[in-house]
Amino acid sequence: VQLQASGGGLVQAGGSVRLSCEVSGFTLDDRSVGWFRQAPGKEREGVSCISDLDGRPYYRESVKGRFAISKDVAKYTVYLHMNDLTPEDTAVYYCAANLVAYHSSGYYCQHPTGMDYWGKGTLVTVSS
Repeated sequence: VQLQASGGGLVQAGGSVRLSCEVSGFTLDDRSVGWFRQAPGKEREGVSCISDLDGRPYYRESVKGRFAISKDVAKYTVYLHMNDLTPEDTAVYYCAANLVAYHSSGYYCQHPTGMDYWGKGTLVTVSS
């Protein structure tokens, strides 16, 4: 099982970035997947998750209306579309997955230890 995140970089405030997480070793059917981030000096936090238990994406409050999570099962890829970025969005972004979907999307985002597999992060830097 592997997850490979990509798409990070330097972007100006107000700009957009699309992160991709390509998975291997498992399909994206009936799974829980999500994006987490960790800013310097801060704890890792759940950004957006989607569990096939409820199928409804969860977003942390600060990204609602700006970020969107999606997955392409055929391409084994999970995306995080990020719009209207602010310097507060600067962080290393990680994708994660659990091979089961026992809990809601919100649960997995609020309990990162519920994710079994993690990719290496990709850095997103938003300049003001």
